[in-house]
Amino acid sequence: MLRHYINSFSGLSKEVWWLALITLINRAGAMVIPFLSLYLTDNLNFSLEQVGWIMTSFGLGSFFGAWLGGKLSDKIGYYKVILGSLFLTGASFLIVQYFTSFWSICISFFVLIAIADAARPAFFVALSAYSKPENKTRSLTFIRLAINLGFSAGPAIGGLIIASIGYYGLFWVDGITCIIAGLVMIQTLHPKKAKELDKEIVIENPTPAYRDTTYIIFLISLALFGFIFVQYFSTIPLYYKEIHQLSEEKIGLLLALNGALIFFFEMPLIAYLEKTKISKTGHVISGFILTGISFILLLVTPWAGILIIGMIIATLGEMVAFPFGNAFALDRAKKGRQGAYMGLYSMSFSLAHIFGHNSGMQFIDNFGYNNTWIFMTSIMVLGTFLLVLVKLRVRKESITNI
Repeated sequence: MLRHYINSFSGLSKEVWWLALITLINRAGAMVIPFLSLYLTDNLNFSLEQVGWIMTSFGLGSFFGAWLGGKLSDKIGYYKVILGSLFLTGASFLIVQYFTSFWSICISFFVLIAIADAARPAFFVALSAYSKPENKTRSLTFIRLAINLGFSAGPAIGGLIIASIGYYGLFWVDGITCIIAGLVMIQTLHPKKAKELDKEIVIENPTPAYRDTTYIIFLISLALFGFIFVQYFSTIPLYYKEIHQLSEEKIGLLLALNGALIFFFEMPLIAYLEKTKISKTGHVISGFILTGISFILLLVTPWAGILIIGMIIATLGEMVAFPFGNAFALDRAKKGRQGAYMGLYSMSFSLAHIFGHNSGMQFIDNFGYNNTWIFMTSIMVLGTFLLVLVKLRVRKESITNI
């Protein structure tokens, strides 16, 4: 098993390893985010309603940033976008701590996350450039591994910083780590040093992303997948606490199970699935269905052990759907401008964050947990239908192009 795990990393370019390290530094530094609601309520004494609006401005900033990053990646190149985003995000973290009024917080966090998330589509384009075509799915999975490691380490370090020097320490550490990530990028991935490995030819007269109907349907299905998946970070923890009476410690362990499974099994799993004859959309469909099943299980029995089984199945769905969904989007971007394509891809998940958390809360408040899980399952059915439609359209396109 250990040999198979190590072999799953073989063949990845050194540029992808450096990109993963930059991502790890950046994401580990983003420790303000998990503590944002606590910072706003405990430190700035905002009401829950005000916090809700601030989080909405946060989501809107993410949406706008993804669009802007996609546009800029096509105009000035992914390298300048990522580097500019890292340095400006670092400066923004240092500045935003000095805003304390409601509207200044809304505007400053909108700008902060817009600058930060402008790098997301650029990272995808960079990953495409630094990966051989046959290694793209594993390269994407490797970057996801770095992101998960960063998100796991960040909150733990952030808790220690809050306990020792207070919330303002988070902003300083976040700002400095973003700047460090930028400096690492200058030293390791400078265009004159880094060799682009992707030799696939982009067609002339590229198709605008918004006119690629198949791609738009795919993004709608991914937004629906994101809509139900984000419940595991908002409504599901409430379900654990209110219905199953789990302590914060046990809830934390259940959520940590997600990261542990991804760390140990995602790379070998993707390396194995890449060798099968199943299409990328077929894998995304499987992941979507598995995540939907995890909600159905919550309706089957009140046994607490089902929560562990549900988390394992949902994580398996995430491990299958996200890497192959990313890979499909990158392949599709060959039809047009990569930045615009990956910008729309990032925006689809921003929409899930804007609407998913709040809608889940509203459904629980008005219809209860069981009806909410039934609704999430119906979203899975709709998303699966759209993905099947995408699969059929791609097959038709391949036949037409022969």
